[in-house]
Amino acid sequence: MTNVIQLLPDAIANQIAAGEVIQRPASIVKELMENAVDANANSIKLIVKNAGRTLVQVIDDGDGMSPDDARMSFEKHATSKIKNIDDLYGIITKGFRGEALASIAAIAQVELKTRQDGEPLGTQINIEGSNIQKQEPCQAPRGTSIAVKNIFYNVPARRHFLKSDNVETKHIIEEFFRIALPHPEVAFSLIVNGHEMYHVKPGNLRQRISALFGDKYNDRLVPINEETDVVSIGGYIGKPDSAKKTRGEQYIFVNKRFIKSNYLNHAIFKAYEDVVTKDKFPFFVLFMEIDPARIDINVHPSKHEIKFDEEHLIYTFVNAASRHGLAQYSVTPTLDFEQEDSFNQMGTFGQNDKNFDLNKSAMSFSKTDFPFSAKNKQGGDKSNLADWKELYKINTDPDSQSLVQRVSQMNQELPLEQGAKHQKLKEKVSGPYQIHAKYILSPIKSGYIVFDQNAMHQCILFERYLHTLSAGDQLSQKQLFPQNIDLPPQDAAIMREILPEINNLGFVISDFGANSFVIHGFPADIDCSNERQIIDEFIEQFKMGAGLGKFTRRENVAKSLSYTAAIKAGKVLSALEMQNLIDELFACENPNKAPNGRRTFVRYAIEDLEKAFNK
Repeated sequence: MTNVIQLLPDAIANQIAAGEVIQRPASIVKELMENAVDANANSIKLIVKNAGRTLVQVIDDGDGMSPDDARMSFEKHATSKIKNIDDLYGIITKGFRGEALASIAAIAQVELKTRQDGEPLGTQINIEGSNIQKQEPCQAPRGTSIAVKNIFYNVPARRHFLKSDNVETKHIIEEFFRIALPHPEVAFSLIVNGHEMYHVKPGNLRQRISALFGDKYNDRLVPINEETDVVSIGGYIGKPDSAKKTRGEQYIFVNKRFIKSNYLNHAIFKAYEDVVTKDKFPFFVLFMEIDPARIDINVHPSKHEIKFDEEHLIYTFVNAASRHGLAQYSVTPTLDFEQEDSFNQMGTFGQNDKNFDLNKSAMSFSKTDFPFSAKNKQGGDKSNLADWKELYKINTDPDSQSLVQRVSQMNQELPLEQGAKHQKLKEKVSGPYQIHAKYILSPIKSGYIVFDQNAMHQCILFERYLHTLSAGDQLSQKQLFPQNIDLPPQDAAIMREILPEINNLGFVISDFGANSFVIHGFPADIDCSNERQIIDEFIEQFKMGAGLGKFTRRENVAKSLSYTAAIKAGKVLSALEMQNLIDELFACENPNKAPNGRRTFVRYAIEDLEKAFNK
């Protein structure tokens, strides 16, 4: 009988195990920075090249290692954190499993330099694919430097599944935040491709939050401090009016270890349920101190998951602490949930001027402004807008300023396919009328159509901006005094990446070094009374679109700006403004949906109304 079961070679076993611990360059960042914190470092520097593909290096001024410990640290399950089974129930360090360095060495080329305080020489070790290439004495400062090069060089299939540089860098920054936030007493710096993205000095938690997220966060923070017999809860939550539509600024730490818990996130979100709409997410950095014997962190190699002895009780405490913080600092605003809280006063239609002239508005929709007119289509027929206006002629009654009377022919079947020809139908149309400053109702002979004014304007602007990015013919309005803005480092990196596309859309923005930019001009169709708010909203929308991965960079830029510039719910429109919106919508190549997938209009038949009244 032939035996078929055999032990795997250590190199193969380590590569398999590395798949759980090291999933991407950000995993290496996490493990190395946690080791630096455990080594009592006062200063930690993270250096990244090519989103971690080429290099991830962590340099600290911690305790360092002896030559024997340096060599032993690369053995699987070699750790200084636990010695017996009881230690598992009292873990206070970041690492303890003894898998990280062995896993990293199995799938990369590693160079370690370390020296303990008081020793004249340090130790250098070079490892490739778990094989030690060199170990020798070297000159080195106190502490440890680990450089991980060419991740997955010997596992090409894993390297192939890495995402784009932007996505991988985003994950690296996220891990950097997760280590830097709970340790404000330690100095941290992050250098990406030779550019210092973050340099945060030792301080308190509030200073650390401002240094990482931007100075504007300092005024948005509400302190939390609750003591119970089971758990101590502290940190900061954001004011309701600072909530965003994107996730990513929610952090929970247990004994200074970042954890992922939808259950506890829900406890905090529930505290905001009466003051923040469901599509927004509040900021919070929450710390819990709890007896290590009451929790189990040995759930997954990533150590992001945790089990509590009394999870329901922890949920109650977290929810109560969040509610208490919001109530104590009187930050519960009165919200109009029918209205978007950003860019309502952009002035795209009417602004605050009751005598607003649509023809002079930068947001008016003239045929010459619209990119898909006949003159822009090579060898094509007349534009959708031209066809539509032929069917949908407007007759203005000079004696009436509140209603535009018109008679036209309209489609029986509204366009469902991009570029579909509209069939002509004779139908008398009156209106349109605005409902709750949010929807536009246009009666027709066979029933009526209800438009979403925000979605339809997004659709119009999206196609306009896509054309502008190709043609580069967007007009700019120069500012009398250039405006300087400072962005958080992560947002500044995004701004630099998309600056060419932004400027093609009519912005005139220049990089001023560090995380600063100078705004010299804005697109002619955007009100520039609040430059910083517009830029913040634009970048936030771009990050949301990038996370979905459904758009090219150019499409995401157009989508983000269309959301930012579109009229919002709550904006009162005149009949002529509503009519121009309708005309421009049906001039679009795809008028049925906004770029975010939201329907722009819904058609109702008169029979449906009759059935409703006859029930």
